Amino acid sequence: MTRVVIDCRRLLCPMPVIRVQDRAAAMRPGDELEAVCTDPGALNDIPAWCRINGHAVVEVRSAGGEHVVVLRVAGG
Repeated sequence: MTRVVIDCRRLLCPMPVIRVQDRAAAMRPGDELEAVCTDPGALNDIPAWCRINGHAVVEVRSAGGEHVVVLRVAGG
């Protein structure tokens, strides 16, 4: 299993979700993707995208104006 961190700071909707989608498509099932965002909308948008696409949300947290969503990439 691999964990990749992507920087989505200073990006507004829908860009954090698009960055997550593009990166997740290049990952293997079971890998984890951590998106660090400053747009609070990402706290809803990325988990919604995960539900639609079958990925699992592992963790959601916020601190100091940054929001982090960690997801596990679904199997093929």
